Amino acid sequence: MTAQSSATDPTRIAVDTGAKATGTGTVLAALGVTAFSLTFPATAWGLEGFGPWSLVAVRSSLAAVIAGACLLALRVPLPDRRHLAGLAVVAAGVVVGFPLLTTLALQTSTTAHAAVVVGLLPLTTALFSALRMGTRPSRTFWAAACAGAAAVVAFTVQQSGGALTTADLYLFAALLVCAAGYTEGGRLAGVMPGWQVTGWALVLCLPLSVPAAALALSYEPVTLTAHSVAGLLWVAVGSQFLGLVVWYRGMAAIGIPKASQLQLAQPLLTLVWSVLLLGEHLTVAAPLTAAAVLVCIAVTQRARG
Repeated sequence: MTAQSSATDPTRIAVDTGAKATGTGTVLAALGVTAFSLTFPATAWGLEGFGPWSLVAVRSSLAAVIAGACLLALRVPLPDRRHLAGLAVVAAGVVVGFPLLTTLALQTSTTAHAAVVVGLLPLTTALFSALRMGTRPSRTFWAAACAGAAAVVAFTVQQSGGALTTADLYLFAALLVCAAGYTEGGRLAGVMPGWQVTGWALVLCLPLSVPAAALALSYEPVTLTAHSVAGLLWVAVGSQFLGLVVWYRGMAAIGIPKASQLQLAQPLLTLVWSVLLLGEHLTVAAPLTAAAVLVCIAVTQRARG
């Protein structure tokens, strides 16, 4: 086969296109993980000036306004009725449930301790995906996923002393609802652009989030500081909207199980931000855990489902 015929071979073009799409999807999912890794430190900043209910309701309202404006500006048609149930699951799990439960937990928990929820999230998301969508990852995939989750759990539990508290109950509940939301969002991102999945889920919550924000702000005292405003803006714009946009696009490109394993790096990134932004102490166990997690991520990315 000549060089010219090879260059125009449809099979080769399809392979190259698929490889590029996979690479782009991995980058987008990684950007989403990076945005999410700042959520807990930003929430801790937000709690310096807002009550937990106010912070969650206001962040959801702000993100919904931005999403709604984008949908209107681009004249995006309303989603099909058959997608409303899935969008409701995304809204309940990702827009409301996870932010509220983790914010309540962070009132008494450090960001290092709260990182246990994102340490377990990849494995839980893969389990939800298998149940919801019938995916069947390989044994190698599951072995690496379990090893990575175990490494993250061991690290975060060691950081917190291993004691279970009320905050832990909030975190484990957040883990379940977020995994359900991620799974359903990843499925919907296969039939509509990922940013629209996020946008419509946020807009669906707007009739609830605006009255909730008004009520919460009337009962909880507010102290506007540079930290509290910056924290609020990040969780509303960075985590709640932009992070979810790139995350769902990446997840649609590379699949839910593999994308979820990129989140194994999220607790370590959160700990780095916690040191830089909150002044928390990072132990020598961090680089060892990071190395183990990166190995597991490499294995899961190569394992075939």
